[in-house]
Amino acid sequence: MAKSSVKKKRPSDGRPQQQYAALPYVRNENGTIEVLVMSSRETRRAVIPKGWPMRNRKSWKTAEIEARQEAGLIGEIGHRSIGEYRYWKRLDSSFVLVKVAVYPLRVTRQLTDWPEKHERVQKWLPPEDAAALVDETELGEIIVTFSQSIVPKPKAARRREGSAQPVA
Repeated sequence: MAKSSVKKKRPSDGRPQQQYAALPYVRNENGTIEVLVMSSRETRRAVIPKGWPMRNRKSWKTAEIEARQEAGLIGEIGHRSIGEYRYWKRLDSSFVLVKVAVYPLRVTRQLTDWPEKHERVQKWLPPEDAAALVDETELGEIIVTFSQSIVPKPKAARRREGSAQPVA
């Protein structure tokens, strides 16, 4: 996360705090969708890349930056949210409720090095498996619903597209 553009979060007045997330996905050689989940740095839970709002950045751009910093992912990010979920974020001395807007990220490549590479474990999974791994039920529903909304491409179109290969 860019330190200069993000304020340290403090307990809120009860209203949810806002974060933005990228839902990274690829279409594998069979034409099926796979989703990336990764471990959080502190609790090691299965999560998707997300972060706090950044000054002078649109919400989808923040999600795109977080995906690059946390998972080394490059691709095409959607400019419209595909859903929102809520979770409780552990701060130093309290918890705050956080509302997360999710943006789809069609991954075209992964960098060989990125800021949080050695802090997280990543796994590409079928959407149903990814949904089962995340703790937040609403996020699981977003993953499954989004993956079902993507129309399968004919094999000839997939060969021309040259889809990104999932990274284990």
